[in-house]
Amino acid sequence: MAVMTSEGISIDATKPSIARVYDYLLGGKDNYAVDREIGDVFKRDLPGSVAIAFANRAALTRAVEQIVTTTGVRQFIDLGSGLPTADNVHQVAQRHAPDSQVVYVDNDPQVLVHGRALLEQNDRTRVVAADVRHPEAVHHHPDTRRLIDFERPVAVVLSAILHHVNDDEDPARIVRYWRDHVPSGSYFFISHFRSGNNAETREAEKILQQTFGRGRWRTDEEIEYLLDGLDILDPGIVPASLWRPDVISNPWNNAGTRDLTVWEHLISAGLARKP
Repeated sequence: MAVMTSEGISIDATKPSIARVYDYLLGGKDNYAVDREIGDVFKRDLPGSVAIAFANRAALTRAVEQIVTTTGVRQFIDLGSGLPTADNVHQVAQRHAPDSQVVYVDNDPQVLVHGRALLEQNDRTRVVAADVRHPEAVHHHPDTRRLIDFERPVAVVLSAILHHVNDDEDPARIVRYWRDHVPSGSYFFISHFRSGNNAETREAEKILQQTFGRGRWRTDEEIEYLLDGLDILDPGIVPASLWRPDVISNPWNNAGTRDLTVWEHLISAGLARKP
């Protein structure tokens, strides 16, 4: 069943979408029954797994604020941005530096619908319809070129996207491309499913692979390799809830000083800088 939006974009409501499943897990409303069915598998069969989505969102929010308040970087490319939720990259960045400019990149039709709405509200934000596995298309897209000056440092956001790129699609190549096409002083934020070598990891990975044909848990060492050639900043690649939890207080951040759950250990985050 195809749903035709008022913008003329066709959305297949019979096939689950990674972006819409995330939206459902975060409490959003931009999802269909097929997405909720997958989300409910995690909620029902893997209780506690929703913490992965919240821990990831909190780390992203902290990273954007850290970049915009402690560096002169005012340009962001958010690869695989997903559906808008509270504290999107442009909202966090522009809250502290109104001149910040953000390009969102996604190939999900529903994300593009929301992106067009963003364009009506914010002339410093663009949404590029492209596949992150083809960075050249993103780099040379007219909207990217219109908003991003590649002679100046850029913050490249890879939040919960590279674990949806399988090994044979070479996720490290994607990062290398951007590393080689942004200037010194650029930043790279990454969050990624973290292998725990436990039953929870194996079951969650199986569900994603069976549903989407992708979803790869990687070790901290494998995640670090994705950032080869960049300087990984303190505290390194760590569970997302432990990545600079004191940077800000936000509605996504509830780790505090308590012990993390097994699920919160299954999403890592890190920030790197191009020397």
